[in-house]
Amino acid sequence: MKVAAVIPALNEEKWIAASIRAARAAGIDEVIVSDGGSSDQTLAIARECAARVLTGETMRARQLNRGAEAATSDAVVFVHADTLLPLGAARAIADALQSHGFGGFRLRFAESDPKLLIAAMMINARTALTKSPWGDQSQFILRRQFLDDGGFREIPIMEDYELAIRMKRRGSTTLLPLHVITSGRRFLEKGLWKTAAINWRMIAAYRLGADPEELAKMYRARIPTERSERRDQR
Repeated sequence: MKVAAVIPALNEEKWIAASIRAARAAGIDEVIVSDGGSSDQTLAIARECAARVLTGETMRARQLNRGAEAATSDAVVFVHADTLLPLGAARAIADALQSHGFGGFRLRFAESDPKLLIAAMMINARTALTKSPWGDQSQFILRRQFLDDGGFREIPIMEDYELAIRMKRRGSTTLLPLHVITSGRRFLEKGLWKTAAINWRMIAAYRLGADPEELAKMYRARIPTERSERRDQR
């Protein structure tokens, strides 16, 4: 089974090279960077790293869908630009998809900070309990199943959560024992408990039927970090 990595990007020149190289080292057959209008060196760096580069309309869900549609591999893993896949990830994904329709990885943060150890433990415990890995845990799925089911819902926020819940309802999700490594900058900038509380408020509001457009505005107002500013451009 061949596996493609789709990396959405918007001004990710600090992170994109490492993410592409980690995907290659993990055994990924096809690396696609789906850009949403970068004005920095993201595109040039991605091409230098021999990734396939797509450009087009912004919004992360659309970028992810565009990448999946362009892929030729059997399976797709969606990797944030500041996230590194572990060695052996492609083989682990292929093995998991023999018996599960959807999954993700456990998570570690790149920065050395005791607060981030707690945050990672909380995220991994939540995922083990709910069987619903989110986007920063590099969700993976069979490409044909993903496309046939309509891909990511094209909403400005919570697209990864919506996909996880939708796949969980199908009754076949898994959490791999391998860890992706991602940046914990948002937790460090805004605080562990504040960030966690905002995340859970957003989830609760979404489950109660809140408009994703309004949720996106609320998220940007409460966590005006570099990452949310990039999401704002989407």
